[in-house]
Amino acid sequence: MPSSSIKMVVTDMDGTLLNSNHQVSDRFFELFSELNQKGIQFVAASGRQYGSMLSKLHSIQKDLIIIAENGAYVRQQEDELLLTPIGQENIHKILDQTLPLSGANPVLCSKTNAYVQSDDTHFINLLKEYYSGYELVPSAYEVTDEILKVAVHHFEDSEKHIYPAVEQFEPGMKVKVSGNHWVDISHPDANKGYALDFVIRKMGIQREELLIFGDYNNDLEMLEMAHYSYAMANAHPNVKKVANFGTLSNDEQGVEKVLESLLAELS
Repeated sequence: MPSSSIKMVVTDMDGTLLNSNHQVSDRFFELFSELNQKGIQFVAASGRQYGSMLSKLHSIQKDLIIIAENGAYVRQQEDELLLTPIGQENIHKILDQTLPLSGANPVLCSKTNAYVQSDDTHFINLLKEYYSGYELVPSAYEVTDEILKVAVHHFEDSEKHIYPAVEQFEPGMKVKVSGNHWVDISHPDANKGYALDFVIRKMGIQREELLIFGDYNNDLEMLEMAHYSYAMANAHPNVKKVANFGTLSNDEQGVEKVLESLLAELS
């Protein structure tokens, strides 16, 4: 059971707060309102694009800090708190490795847009769920926008088919298997842990005052920051090893169950 000393709740989105239909429950918004009235700060942390996250949490955006693109972009309402681009010199190296891979679709992610060189109709339809803004381009090499992250998708298994081809970029870049179908490549400091540490130092919150939820490898750095770290029942084995506690799956409202316990402690 989380402690009454908690001052900030941090939750991943896909596989954690969102159910398998990519929806946030009505119960979460009810709990958010009650906990917000008790002074609890909320942070949503995801590999998703900022606009995509906002579309899921629009009704509570004024009381929310958003860590987007795995920590490369942090924003609180209209204030940009942190921006960590990958560096233009790295983009071509990543494209050279990923574009030739069978079944691979790299996405160049900027603050407000995503750029894709693909004629895969199935993949393009999938983009609409994760990117509120995207553009199909004839050549990804010609994109000049400031890129925060390259997300590479594979319909079968990203850990098996994508990760072996790009792990060579570590430690100069951060390479994360962020889901069953995604590998994310970014600046070494563009991770949820680095971004969350920046946020709590700015707000004067201690690590022992954090409650954190996650399910996949891109959550590891932030889960390691807190005693009250929770792995979803559907989490990757690496996450279950790092987290100190477990909760129900994302389809069983595992986040909400723990927040109900927190609310009881605070009452």
